Amino acid sequence: MPSRILPTFSRAEVESHSSADSCYVTIGSKVYDVTDFADDHPGGSSLVLEYAGKDIGDILKDPTSHEHSEAAYDVLDDSLVGFVTEKSVPNGTTNGSATIEKNTPYVHPRTGMSCEEDLSRDTDVSLDYKKHKFLDLSKPLLLQVWNGGFTKDFYLDQVHRPRHYKGGESAPLFGNFLEPFSKTPWWAVPLIWLPCVAWGLTKAAEGLPVPYVAAYWIFGVMLWTLIEYGMHRFLFHLDGWLPDNRVFITLHFLLHGIHHYLPMDKYRLVMPPTLFVVLATPFWHLSRTVFSYNWYAAVAVYCGGIFGYICYDLTHYFLHHENLPLWYKQLKKYHLAHHFLDYELGFGVTSKFWDTIFGTELTTPIKTK
Repeated sequence: MPSRILPTFSRAEVESHSSADSCYVTIGSKVYDVTDFADDHPGGSSLVLEYAGKDIGDILKDPTSHEHSEAAYDVLDDSLVGFVTEKSVPNGTTNGSATIEKNTPYVHPRTGMSCEEDLSRDTDVSLDYKKHKFLDLSKPLLLQVWNGGFTKDFYLDQVHRPRHYKGGESAPLFGNFLEPFSKTPWWAVPLIWLPCVAWGLTKAAEGLPVPYVAAYWIFGVMLWTLIEYGMHRFLFHLDGWLPDNRVFITLHFLLHGIHHYLPMDKYRLVMPPTLFVVLATPFWHLSRTVFSYNWYAAVAVYCGGIFGYICYDLTHYFLHHENLPLWYKQLKKYHLAHHFLDYELGFGVTSKFWDTIFGTELTTPIKTK
């Protein structure tokens, strides 16, 4: 696997970080900064400081002392700061001063994830809340976002650290009678909108020859791919322009933030019909304006766009939840890397064509386990 440049430390440098102000530990060649976690350690900070500057691989697995759970390793994954380097590292690659073992799995320093499979690893709800002080997944999420008093920077950092709720169930959003309205099964999308597309094409064929209808419809499908890219990049990820107040933070969470926070929630993955109507209405008026010379052409183009949306939402669902054919697997890896690796790149879902055109293509050496 190609190397990734992270800071490297000699063993002596690691051992020098052995105080409450700067506490490093290692597991093998990996170096972790656990300074902030020491006070939150269930056994108290003294137990952490006892191993400051030392390797903790054995003590974490020691059944006599306390064999640590997977959650402990999750905490460490978030704290990776570099690697120990000696005069020579077997099977390593060197780039400048950084030496990284080829067989060391890459762990993203922000998300704590190394591959797409990590997106489906259950989150320890109590530990996650205690550590990050963001949202308690066992309680309704919407009011927590509204009342949390989070700054924009803190919210964006946390909402893009993927979590996974209890075996793929849906975390509570409202916690009341509105809960069912926040969930949309994937099959609702073709069930509701394909008949509308068929009806619209029938009406378009009443005023245009079928070849013309087909040409306008294909144009609409192609146009959708650009709209898909633009909405994902400039509406769903308007992070840099998000006003720093709870109204816009809550709207961001409802529109797309919850999907990045819980990316494998299968019932909050496709767009609810009411939200789609709100977002699609301006595009109908745009189509009517651009093709004002022929109402039937406007309908055919719009139907092509709606069909493109159906393909997008179904593709999005299957990329997250289905074992796809070989030719589709690369697209699956590409999109899931947008979630666990870099949410500021890789905006194309049905295709990365526009990412390539506009310079936002996500390139990654990440491999699945």
